[in-house]
Amino acid sequence: MPVPTYHAVAKSLHWLTALAVFGLLGVGLWMTGLPIGLLKLQIYAWHKWIGLVVLVLTVLRLLWRWRRPPPPLPGTIARWERALAPVAHWALLVLIVAMPASGWMMSSAAGVSVYWFGVLPLPDLVPRNPDLFEALRTLHYLLSRLLIVVVALHIAAVVRHDVLHSDGIFRRMWPFGAR
Repeated sequence: MPVPTYHAVAKSLHWLTALAVFGLLGVGLWMTGLPIGLLKLQIYAWHKWIGLVVLVLTVLRLLWRWRRPPPPLPGTIARWERALAPVAHWALLVLIVAMPASGWMMSSAAGVSVYWFGVLPLPDLVPRNPDLFEALRTLHYLLSRLLIVVVALHIAAVVRHDVLHSDGIFRRMWPFGAR
């Protein structure tokens, strides 16, 4: 019996977001060690811009999910996995919204306005405040580490289902047809 899959829009939003998040996490880990200079400023700007793209993609994904819920899980999925799956997915979505929001607030608290792709001025979310900036920088750091852990668990669960159980979970989101 074929496994019901996600709609092509949901798959596209998922994979675009996933690629951007992987890139942002990698660049975020790398850029903080760069010496102060033009390259660092450019990388930080691109990091913010793509982070905001992730925020928009995630909002679109949430709207799509509200309009079109995900397909049901296969009957072979254990009860504990059925209970944990929505918690894990919502944790990912919350973190993927919280990361760019905390970065945007951090920029605002630092007194650095964000111009999306260098063109569209975005409002400061909080007033300039060095103490708030430090708190938000810590929050952004902690959220990034938590996101890394949750993404790793998500990938581990996908590998477990695909390799050990061959239960069709991965095929539900795979964008390139049958595997």
